[in-house]
Amino acid sequence: MASTSIELQPSQVPIDEAQLPEDNASDRDVLDPYQQSSLPPVDSGKDAYLFLGAAFLIDCFVWGFPFSFGIFQDYYHTHEPFEGSGQIATIGTTAMGIMYFGNPFVMALWRYFPKECRYAPFAGVLAMCGSIAASSFSQQVTHLVVTQGVVYAIGGLLCFCPCVLYVETWFVERRGLAFGTMWAGTGVGGCTIPLLLEFLLGRYGFRTTLRLWSALLFVVTMPLLYFVKPRVKPSRVNGRSVRRINLGFVLNGKFLLYQLPSMIQALGFFIPSIWLPSYARTVFHSSSKAAALTIVTINLASAAGNIAMGFLIDRLHVTTCILISSVGTVIGTFLLWGLAHNLAVLYVFCIMYGLFAGSFSATWAGIMSEMTSRPATSDQTGSTHRGTAFDPIMIFGVLETGRGIGNLVSGPLSEVLIRNSLWKDQALAGYGSGYGSLIVFTGITGFVGGGGFVCRRLGWL
Repeated sequence: MASTSIELQPSQVPIDEAQLPEDNASDRDVLDPYQQSSLPPVDSGKDAYLFLGAAFLIDCFVWGFPFSFGIFQDYYHTHEPFEGSGQIATIGTTAMGIMYFGNPFVMALWRYFPKECRYAPFAGVLAMCGSIAASSFSQQVTHLVVTQGVVYAIGGLLCFCPCVLYVETWFVERRGLAFGTMWAGTGVGGCTIPLLLEFLLGRYGFRTTLRLWSALLFVVTMPLLYFVKPRVKPSRVNGRSVRRINLGFVLNGKFLLYQLPSMIQALGFFIPSIWLPSYARTVFHSSSKAAALTIVTINLASAAGNIAMGFLIDRLHVTTCILISSVGTVIGTFLLWGLAHNLAVLYVFCIMYGLFAGSFSATWAGIMSEMTSRPATSDQTGSTHRGTAFDPIMIFGVLETGRGIGNLVSGPLSEVLIRNSLWKDQALAGYGSGYGSLIVFTGITGFVGGGGFVCRRLGWL
């Protein structure tokens, strides 16, 4: 394949020759002593913690809103002018699809233009706030798809992606903990924002709610953007800007052994979030609030799990962390959800599932490290080579895309599993409730998600 501006090839690029972006050079590029001494410290200090706090809150708001779309979906289905429309689910699917699948493209864009990346979050916040405000004037579902779906998602990517890019400039030894802390924002947003939106919708209706949320989003996030900046300014790093992005890792066997189990895990990961409220109502005859509490519990536990997994990923091999996540998911799903005989046990499952399954994406920091770090080797002449490396941010983007596939497929797939449920009224507890197929599928995908550990034991990693 001829070399183009974006190369897709199975071979790895030597780190000595790889062109890396200037703004991602905190632990790779060499600054002169004066510049190095004038920089804020890595892994600690006021500036690093302020950046991480801002990234956490931005993640909370950017991802928390689309993850709360179920609240809007219920409202739109039962209120004018959208009542009875069969396209309402497309709104949330569009937003999540663009945010997952557009990730690597936006990451690549800011690798090409590292200086402009600093200002992208400002444009992103304006796009998100404008799209939400505009959606309050919608009269048709198509309008909502464009505003609350497409435009919001693009703005969210512009705002969120620089946070991911800059984490590795601020954190080196504690990079896994930093990523886990930032990603915990999604869990916090996923359990607090729906409650607030449900209250506002019930009191003010969707038009006023969207306008209030647009104003709140602007007031809270815009000041945070001051702290979303790289530790090393692009102009201060020796070398020239990146003009080529190596995507050879996409066809790299080692990466595929991480990516494929991750994609399979994602197929089952979203199923409890989709079906647990319905499960609690139909099986345990719980109230709507008690049923909704299952999702809140999963998201809260997921936030804690991401931070804990980030702490572990800095100390253990990534496959060990993957094993921990997988074992906890499998035990929780098969024993607690499958054998739950009351709502209290179901809540315990929600905690365990959030802690272990919800923290699986925090292992990506370890995958990024594995794929971008190679030991030095010597050839037959005795010359030492520094090994090979890939851009960790592009690796994150592709991993995120794989998770997006699970997000899009899990909804329709779970519908099929429900319609063809096995063992109904023929098995114990949850397995005979009509949701048995969902429980088993979730447990199996969680088990396969631990494939990275098995591959390492077999010597493939």
